[in-house]
Amino acid sequence: MLYATTPAHVKRQAFRARLATGELLRFPGAFNPLSARLIEQRGFEGVYISGAVLSADLGLPDIGLTTLSEVAGRAKQIARMTELPAIVDADTGFGEPMNVARTVQEMEDAGLAGLHIEDQVNPKRCGHLDGKQVVDEHTALQRIRAAVDARRDPNFLIMARTDIAAVEGPQAAVDRAKALVDAGADAIFPEAMRSLAEFEAVRNAVDVPLLANMTEFGKSELFTVAQLRDVGMNLVIWPVSLLRLAMGAAMRGLDELEAAGALTGKLGEMQHRAELYELIDYEGYTRFDSGIFDFTVGDTPGGRAG
Repeated sequence: MLYATTPAHVKRQAFRARLATGELLRFPGAFNPLSARLIEQRGFEGVYISGAVLSADLGLPDIGLTTLSEVAGRAKQIARMTELPAIVDADTGFGEPMNVARTVQEMEDAGLAGLHIEDQVNPKRCGHLDGKQVVDEHTALQRIRAAVDARRDPNFLIMARTDIAAVEGPQAAVDRAKALVDAGADAIFPEAMRSLAEFEAVRNAVDVPLLANMTEFGKSELFTVAQLRDVGMNLVIWPVSLLRLAMGAAMRGLDELEAAGALTGKLGEMQHRAELYELIDYEGYTRFDSGIFDFTVGDTPGGRAG
């Protein structure tokens, strides 16, 4: 009832231990707190919180318009709803290295298991669009050093995302990944890799966990979990997939409503009321509410109510 019972530091510890096994962990993207709970219910290993999704949720494009407080606040709402670890997209860290440091501590306080900081020029662009620009290596490393120095929980994951492959080619991504690890990054997110061979090249270059982004309609082919596991990936995200599915269903529902004047024909596609109530633990709230109303204070030995 209410929120997850596992404290954030325990989630982080368990996440880091599982990540150290080398297995591939699946982190679908949650577009709201309820979808995070559904991800857990369906048996996945973690929850991803996408900057593109948070921007879209506000009706904004993913070009660095969201603020730290907006992202941290929404990430907290999502992370506290699930027992799973949650990783958040922190864009470029919302400013200069000191801002990056504050971002890390805000996300720690919000209950996240980790974040990633990218090496794009601020304001950034969606990682799978053309026209991206990346900062020089010194600036990229400053961001990661600031993030590592700022964290208070050593199990809070600092992941470095590099977008340089789309700008300077896959070898540049390998070189930058190595430099980011040397700067203290716990994990690497090589963005917009076009082939399994490109993922494998980064895998062969660094000895830290790697994340693969399987976003639809982007630069990367949509590889399967098995394919990514075979080339040594440790995390895979589907950042916007659930939002795209939900919005696609909403579009079709509105079209049906406009055409037919009712949604009777869409009932089979909807989450049933009973499924929703199970997901939000409606019964648990009812038990709690009944317990409060039924509660009576017993008499003390002196005959006075305690």
